[in-house]
Amino acid sequence: MIPQDLKKNLSEAYDRQSKQRNQSPTQDWKIDERMAFLQRLRDEKKHSLLEIGSGPGKDSLFFSREGLDVYATDLSDEMVEHCREKGLKAEVMSFDDLQFPEESFDAVWALNCLLHVPKENLPEVLRGIRSVLKKDGLFYLGVYGGISHEGIWQGDFHEPKRFFSFYEDNILQSLLSTEFKLEAFHKIPLDEVENGPTHFQGVVLRK
Repeated sequence: MIPQDLKKNLSEAYDRQSKQRNQSPTQDWKIDERMAFLQRLRDEKKHSLLEIGSGPGKDSLFFSREGLDVYATDLSDEMVEHCREKGLKAEVMSFDDLQFPEESFDAVWALNCLLHVPKENLPEVLRGIRSVLKKDGLFYLGVYGGISHEGIWQGDFHEPKRFFSFYEDNILQSLLSTEFKLEAFHKIPLDEVENGPTHFQGVVLRK
């Protein structure tokens, strides 16, 4: 299990940023990512989706409006409240302790949340996600990476500063392949940050 003090810091950091994140526009490349995943789901006639690390629910709302049966979860009480204000099914829940029966969902969407998982805990988290996916289910994972890092990010603008794990591409793919079949992997360049991640890693996985 992920340490409780780490979860507490993340929850507090995102509670404080919830209003700003709820009001800020979604970046174009993130819109493109979810559109591409939606098309995959439509092509395979998949209907139910779990979002972990949902934030204020912008992506969950998008998928819901496109006809999917969506359930949003987040560690932050404030973020979950924003989800509920949008009419979404949402619960405060940690992604290392998903409270759903096995094989509950056709798909899982996780955009920029699993980068907060300590590296030693990632295999356990992946097994939990795999458990709630139906057979042949699809899992979208999006994180920042291209470098190897683990720990509090001192340049973080959130308070308290957040914990991050970043992976080089080949290491991330190898880790994910222990639990899932790798369907697609692509990179999106990021604005340069000193000693920071160099690109976004978008991954589509299958149970």
